[in-house]
Order: sequence, then C-alpha cells, then structure tokens
Amino acid sequence: MPVEDLGAGIINAVVERSGIDPERLDDVVFAQSYANSEVPCVGRWLALNAGLPIALPGMQLDRRCGGGLQAIVTAAMMVQTGAADAVLTGGIESMSRIEYYSTSNRWGSRAGNSVLYDRLDRGRERSQPEHRFGKISGMIETAENLAKDYGVSREAADAYAARSHQRAHAAWEAGKFDDEVVPVTVPQRKGDPIVFARDEGIRPGSTVETLSKLRTVSPGGTVTAGNASQQNDAAAACIIVAEDKLDELGLEPLGFLTGWAAAGCDPARMGIGPVPAVQRLAARTGVSVHELLDALDVVELNEAFAVQVLAVLEGWDWRDEERVNVNGSGISLGHPIGATGVRMVTTMLHELHRRGGGKGLATMCIGGGQGMAATFEAV
Repeated sequence: MPVEDLGAGIINAVVERSGIDPERLDDVVFAQSYANSEVPCVGRWLALNAGLPIALPGMQLDRRCGGGLQAIVTAAMMVQTGAADAVLTGGIESMSRIEYYSTSNRWGSRAGNSVLYDRLDRGRERSQPEHRFGKISGMIETAENLAKDYGVSREAADAYAARSHQRAHAAWEAGKFDDEVVPVTVPQRKGDPIVFARDEGIRPGSTVETLSKLRTVSPGGTVTAGNASQQNDAAAACIIVAEDKLDELGLEPLGFLTGWAAAGCDPARMGIGPVPAVQRLAARTGVSVHELLDALDVVELNEAFAVQVLAVLEGWDWRDEERVNVNGSGISLGHPIGATGVRMVTTMLHELHRRGGGKGLATMCIGGGQGMAATFEAV
C-alpha cells in the first residue's frame, strides 16, 4: 500500500478516535527511515492527504530504528518549550515499496555497467563510514558479533523467538490488540477490497524444535529467518498534548513521557544500543540502571534479533523476561523501521492501562550504532 494512503488512514483514525479538533493541532511530526521523493516531507504530505487543514505544517525525521520514538520525544519537546500545544506524531514504513536507485545516471556513464542499488540493503551496508569502522555487511553481522561477545547460543535465540510468537498469538486471541489496531482496507485489482485487521507474521506453532530446522544466514552463526525481526509495512500515530491543555481540548491522556535518552555505540555491535541508552537515562534521573529497571512494570525492547535482546539483558545484568515484551515484538509482530517506536509505546501504554496503570520503558537498538530509551507512566 502506498505510504501516502497508509499514513493518511492512521492520521484520520487518530483524529477521529481522540475527538480533537484538527484546527487545534499545531504540527505533524512523522518518522520514516526509507523515504523517497514520491512522498517528500512525509509528515506534511500525510496531513494534506488526510484532508487536514492546509495551515497545519508537517515535518519528517529519521533516527533509523529509533525514529518513531524520536518523533514522540521531538513532539514532546515542542510542547514542553511552548512552541506547540498539540502535535500529531507518528512513524511509517512501507518496506515492500522501498525503491532501487542509481548514483551515476544523472551525469551518465562513459562506459561499463550502470548499477541500481536496493535502498533497503544499501542502507544497512552504508550505516557507518567504512573508512573509520571498516566494512560491515549488514545488521546480521552486528547480531552475530553480540552472540559471540555475550555467549548467546542458537538454542537460546530460538527459544526466545518461539516465546515471542507464542506471546503475540496469545495477546491476539485475548483481544489485547483490538483497541490499538486500525483496520486497513486494501484495494484489489479484481474483486472487493481486503480488510486487513490482524498481523499476518505470527507463527503460533513456533517451537525450539521447528525453529532449529531453519538454516542460519551466516555459516556457523545464530541468526535465522525465524529468530530475526520481520520486514513489514506499517504506520502508527498518536497525539502529544501539553498537560495544561488537556481539559481545554477535552482529551484524556493514555500516559506521560517521564524521561528519555539516546546514546551511541560501536556500529559493528549496534544491537547493544539499549545498554548505553538506559545507562544514560538512569544517570540523568539520578538512579542506577537496576533501580530504573526494577521500578518498571513492563519493558518494550525491540526485537531486531533474538540474540540482540538476550545480549542487552546480559548487558543490563537484568533478566526479568516476564516483564519484557509481554505481548511479543519485532520477531512476531514485525519491525517496520520508522513505525516501530510508536507501535511499541502504544502497545505498552495499553498494556499498562489493562493493569490499572504503572511505569514502562521503550528502548531499541539503532542501525549505525545507537540506542534510545524513554520511560512512560500510565495513570
């Protein structure tokens, strides 16, 4: 589905479900990691395509896998500084429509072949300056580096992946995602449109035994198609509002952003990014990492790879997996890069509300060697 249609649908749903007057929105902030000139400046484009007021501006940002969470944080900073009262915020990725491109055709080639790059693969290969860090073949290599660094076995990775699928399946069957999902109507060339209303990548029959039959991507490695995140199309959105404007706008908050931090790490070990990010967040709030984590009710830790999640838990020296990704995550639900952070926060806040409130953490590793973390409280 085109980015412009997928995004317009989620924007209209957020405006309708919240009941906010679109005229009271001050800006639109959207994340997208694989943008192109078909939909330039995606925040503005989506707002216009959704029929929102022409006077409403919009912008686009990219922090790769952390883009969606960064969009939430950026909107919050706009509100905190008084630059805005209400910001429509989200993330989007249509990974099935990421294009091929050339870097040589504009000026022509005197001889030889003209290469078309796959923007998706090329973005993974070019996630860091090669002259400084050497060549990195892609994200799988970074995951295998963590498996070696932290002694994560193939069996442990498969066990974690199976649990992700089982938890996501159980959550769907229990209706836990119903309130946060917006069904999408997908036109067909022939016949009636298809109403797409449920994640299609969940494999409830996944077990360590079935996953163990898959070949590793790298010889002798741990990463397979079964214990890595899925490649998805998705959009997610919310509204960030100044607390003193809630009553005036007639809105009831799902939760409050209470802190955030981003940190860099070795690009060849990008999956460990949540460790320095949470360390920085803890330092800013004057507590230890263990004190920060122990005070949480749920943790949303992006599942780029199962070995990456297990390495991060080792890096934190905190292994309470009963609080981590209780409804599944990237391995079972997918990792549509720019949308993931908003999806994670949405799922987390709805889970906290089912529990009567509490505190949560959303954190992810980021291609190119970064991590991001943010804490929220639901009341």
